Amino acid sequence: MIRALIASFASLALAACATIPTAETDSEQPVTVRIVGINDFHGNLLPRKMSSSAGELSPGAGRYDVPVGGAAVLATAVSELRAQNEYSMVVSAGDLISASPLVSSYFLDEPAIGVMNRIGLDFNAVGNHEFDRGWHELLRMQNGGCEVNTMRTPCAVENPFTGAEFQFLSANVVRDDGGELFPGYGIKRFGSGADAVAVAVIGLSLKDVPLLVSPSGLEGLNFGDEADAINALVPKAIADGADAVIVAIHQGFDVDGYYRVGDSCAGNMGPLDSILKRLDPRVDVVISGHTHREYVCDYAQFDPSRHFLVTSAGYGSGMVTDIALTIDPKAGDVVAETAENVLVQSDDPAFRQFTPDPEIAAYVARYQAASKSAEERPAGKLLGEALKGDGIESPLGELIADAQLAATRGEGAQIAFMNDGGVRADLVPAADGTVTFGQIYAVQPFGNVLETFDMTGAQIKTVLEQQYAEPNDPNYLQVSEGFHYTLDLTAQPGSRVSGMTLDGEALDPAKTYRVTISNFLQGGGDRFAEFTKAKDPVIGATDLDAFEAYLDSEGGRAVPAQDRVTIIR
Repeated sequence: MIRALIASFASLALAACATIPTAETDSEQPVTVRIVGINDFHGNLLPRKMSSSAGELSPGAGRYDVPVGGAAVLATAVSELRAQNEYSMVVSAGDLISASPLVSSYFLDEPAIGVMNRIGLDFNAVGNHEFDRGWHELLRMQNGGCEVNTMRTPCAVENPFTGAEFQFLSANVVRDDGGELFPGYGIKRFGSGADAVAVAVIGLSLKDVPLLVSPSGLEGLNFGDEADAINALVPKAIADGADAVIVAIHQGFDVDGYYRVGDSCAGNMGPLDSILKRLDPRVDVVISGHTHREYVCDYAQFDPSRHFLVTSAGYGSGMVTDIALTIDPKAGDVVAETAENVLVQSDDPAFRQFTPDPEIAAYVARYQAASKSAEERPAGKLLGEALKGDGIESPLGELIADAQLAATRGEGAQIAFMNDGGVRADLVPAADGTVTFGQIYAVQPFGNVLETFDMTGAQIKTVLEQQYAEPNDPNYLQVSEGFHYTLDLTAQPGSRVSGMTLDGEALDPAKTYRVTISNFLQGGGDRFAEFTKAKDPVIGATDLDAFEAYLDSEGGRAVPAQDRVTIIR
């Protein structure tokens, strides 16, 4: 059936799109199901400041500079959007947990699960960060309990932890024995008799999760092709009675905005497009994530055979996507779709305001109180701001590399490397230079362990060349003090690195050096395959402990100058 496909990214000041009438008793009339889409929540239980970018999200949209998100405001936004129609559901496209602020991460993201239970989440497609603590811990998130799978103690506030009341989905993840980790899809049914409709959600991760997560936590799992997994389940879901099919996938576009006729959802917009081009045309909506972008894309404008919307609501519940599917129960098909991203905030009257939910606020306050002493504890001093940066050299990344080198000097370490993607927040000290444990935890929330081992000069060059294993998506390594090299961006990948020196002396390709990295990198994370060849590494402290020890120095630590890489452009 040809559907009247409508995609709107209207002014964020508006309450919602025009509501499509719903059926009541007449089976000849369509039924509207309201879907609230979220993605990349990352345990953001508290509001955070967010400003609109220089480019407006849509014509006529106002500028905003307000605290957004937070569990209490999110709960109200979800409730009010769901209330637009009798039938509704909430779907997450992954990274619900991990890489989280201390108030959630310190407690293994148990409160993030608790919040989503209270909000009424129905399905969550597991992202890459769901696997940060290993898949056994992820099963605990689903099933509950107090089994110890990490270096932190579970059930510190709620004992026992009861687990998720919603369903995790992982259509492309298979265990070595052939069994599923989680179901590939779920169905929610509404109404009865001739008026009954059903919406299926197929949920899945990136096939590249093993490149983004420590391999030790993925042992026994296999990650398959995303489009193949989706296409295998669409006919099964339809045979199971689904009138509409939603895909929740933890992959996304690289550009913000609503794409109009003449623009493109393809090309340099990211790997999601290569998946969408292969999808079964019976898919109705794709709720995406991972890239932390905000968009509503009418994909039929670029591929008329595929009539689906592609949405993403950015990061950390600063927005949610308000989706309406109008279904003809007699034909068992979607006849219209709308989608709009809605700002989640309570402060600015120029935009729709959502009053914080007091029950959710009280729940979060329990965890705030429990984490307060750890969060406020002084962890050291810093002589200036250490920022993540967005280039080849990161002041904060190099500071962390220096800390990891200092922590492993006793193991003979001479060089340390820090992956840029593992630096999660800027580090800005107080007026007297003090930084707190909460601040450094926000910088390094993963609890990785340091490993020191031998590498030849030739292997170190290979590692640095692997920063450009994907030329259009480089993964930068921050280097420790005393190490220097030249990076020629005009050269071909594989021939960009030269002039490597350590303490002023040229690195000998045949000589062995002692190198320190995290266990994430040693397992080949961020596409650094050469690190996996390390033999018999010496295991050291956690990255966070090493960083705190380094900052806890008399007089405070200076922020490194960005002079360790000579760049030829």
